[in-house]
Amino acid sequence: MSLISKIKSKINNLNAKNEFLSGSTVALALIPEAIAFSIIANVSPLVGLYSAFIIGLITSIIGGRPGMISGATGAIAVVIVALVSRHGVEYLFAAVVLMGIIQMGIGFLKLGKFIRLVPHAVMFGFLNGLAIVIFTSQFSQFQTATGSWISGPVLWIMLGFVALTMAIIHFLPKFTKAIPGSLAAIVAVSAITIGLQIPTKTVGDLASIAGGLPSFHIPMVPLNLETFYIILPYAIIMALVGLIESLLTLNVIDEMTETRGRGNKESVAQGVANTVCGFFGGMGGCAMIGQSIINVNSGGRNRISGIVAALGLLLIILFGSSLVEKIPMAALVGLMFMVAIGTFEWASLRIIKNVPITDVVVMITVASVTVIFHNLAVAVIIGVIISALAFAWESARRIHAHTSVDDDNVKHYEIMGPLFFGSVTAFKQIFDYKNDPEEVIIDFSKSSVRDHSAIEALNYMTEKYAKCGKTVHLKHLSEDCRILLDNASNIIDVNHWEDPHYKIADDQLE
Repeated sequence: MSLISKIKSKINNLNAKNEFLSGSTVALALIPEAIAFSIIANVSPLVGLYSAFIIGLITSIIGGRPGMISGATGAIAVVIVALVSRHGVEYLFAAVVLMGIIQMGIGFLKLGKFIRLVPHAVMFGFLNGLAIVIFTSQFSQFQTATGSWISGPVLWIMLGFVALTMAIIHFLPKFTKAIPGSLAAIVAVSAITIGLQIPTKTVGDLASIAGGLPSFHIPMVPLNLETFYIILPYAIIMALVGLIESLLTLNVIDEMTETRGRGNKESVAQGVANTVCGFFGGMGGCAMIGQSIINVNSGGRNRISGIVAALGLLLIILFGSSLVEKIPMAALVGLMFMVAIGTFEWASLRIIKNVPITDVVVMITVASVTVIFHNLAVAVIIGVIISALAFAWESARRIHAHTSVDDDNVKHYEIMGPLFFGSVTAFKQIFDYKNDPEEVIIDFSKSSVRDHSAIEALNYMTEKYAKCGKTVHLKHLSEDCRILLDNASNIIDVNHWEDPHYKIADDQLE
């Protein structure tokens, strides 16, 4: 398809009204989140708001997943708390710059593809844990500045407007899709509270969001190795946390829209965004699954919605703060409650009885770590490790052999299953070293040699046969297995059964 044809196709599929309205909804939803994450990180609320604008705008323009929203996030805020408290905010800005450089490097090296190694059970646990975190994080809005829970009429008024917001978001799309339910709910609840002068908690009660344009700022830190050693550990963790959350969110949006994003391109975009963010006094960030789901559910599918959200947030900071500060928090709490309900994978509860127990353990573990520690990266890594160990264990149990003795009194072992570190113990027990005939052929047509542990196992096996004065041939080794054994010739000495007609499928497929 030519470039002109692609452009025409995108224009035909573009719904400008939906993109604009969904972006406007996201801009409003970004405000309380950015303020809350700034408070967690012990920085000014404007730092979080500027970060949401810069990161959201850049990733929307050059990112690999149209429709995905990025900004200041809790996952990053939790990481930087210690850095800010120990060394100050200037070191934070420097760490954000280095974080962006690391992310760009990961993208240019095309390492984003490793997100494919995340199993579906981990995705379910990630989404369920994140849904619970989103839901429970709204409880703080039902507390006073001193930390006590609100009660009486104030509580009931807020609960009533939360329920009204959720009802509008749920039922309005059944009657009309001319306007996103989320935006309609925020406007309707705000109009009621402002018009009737009903006293309730508002955005302005969190912090003032009035400000000017973000200004270029070189981090005021000493340019020496000591500074580098201070910020490097934080930058690495921030970069990995940000990319893991971004690429998982990308996968979620891919499934929702039945399209495919580009992980490596998104990694580069996140890196560029965070580098720029650090030079404009930002706290860094990554993709936001809650806001991304709001955007997609409201009709945002293209880059325009993300751009509108970012520019809308900036316009609010510059000109609309006095009006937006009057929006009742109940409307935004109701919106986030609906996001949490939509994020939770309810199907995971129905399939528990039909999936392996390992997958159930992984889902529960990932969700629990996410909820308890609010660290999505650690939760995902733990889930991947558990899944990998379970896979290795199951693969190790599958190795066995079919045996036969031909007319020439040569014994054949047809190995079934991969030979690697997990299966070497079972492999060694397959052979009858003392009672086997003088010549033994081991057929690897349905197996493969995977690692150094496998080479050591072959060495052990051949030495056992050699002590008995018997000869071993390896048959049907694929080319990669032969290379592996040849490279280890100083460790193992065996006779290859020449098989010039043998080819493996990978040799034919490029």
